[in-house]
Amino acid sequence: MPQTILVLDFGSQYTQVIARRIREANVYSRVIPYNSSLTEIKKLKPLGIVLSGGPASVLSKGAPKPNKGIFNLGIPVLGICYGLQLMANMLGGKVEKSQRREYGRGMLNILKKSILFKNLPSELTVWNSHGDALNQIPNGFRPAAKTENSSFAAIEEPKKKFYGLQFHPEVEHTQKGSEIIKNFLFSICKCKADWDMDDFVHSSVEDICNTVGKKKVILGLSGGVDSSVAAALIDKAIGT
Repeated sequence: MPQTILVLDFGSQYTQVIARRIREANVYSRVIPYNSSLTEIKKLKPLGIVLSGGPASVLSKGAPKPNKGIFNLGIPVLGICYGLQLMANMLGGKVEKSQRREYGRGMLNILKKSILFKNLPSELTVWNSHGDALNQIPNGFRPAAKTENSSFAAIEEPKKKFYGLQFHPEVEHTQKGSEIIKNFLFSICKCKADWDMDDFVHSSVEDICNTVGKKKVILGLSGGVDSSVAAALIDKAIGT
């Protein structure tokens, strides 16, 4: 199994973009449901976990939450937008409805020499999209960056390797966003840039062949990305 970063999906339109940015850095990423069991997560042996953004509010009844045990696994966690608010809320911070929704480009001012912003300028243009605001950070955390409308645009708990970004580093509108993600991958999670798509295709084809053997496969094809990729891999493995 390759070194893996798990992306817990909370319904963001950018979840797959996060996974793609990680793979572009030659690190394998896997998107899984936010409510995946702790047993399943441990089985995948991730070097780090990313909590995606999402359309929900942590203040809403029934807001999607992961198993709190992910914060006791001893591995780095990066929360993005909703993921930051969720992590902070679950660990004792305070999130409130913002008086003004922050959407679009903003100027990020880096406050600390955080490893997450290693070798980056002290000011960056970033992309925001959120209606709630973090007003009190959990014990042990410290602010790492701010914007005009948020004193906690980035937070960190370096000892436990918990990091949160109120903005979206994965989108092209964010300056140096890929570098921020790479800092998380290589400086914090200690990943190696030794994975590529050919490795994934080869291992997937091998797994399919071993699983199917001489049997036949019936595939329901919706036309979406997941089923289309599955169809292509199955065809490569056992197609005639």
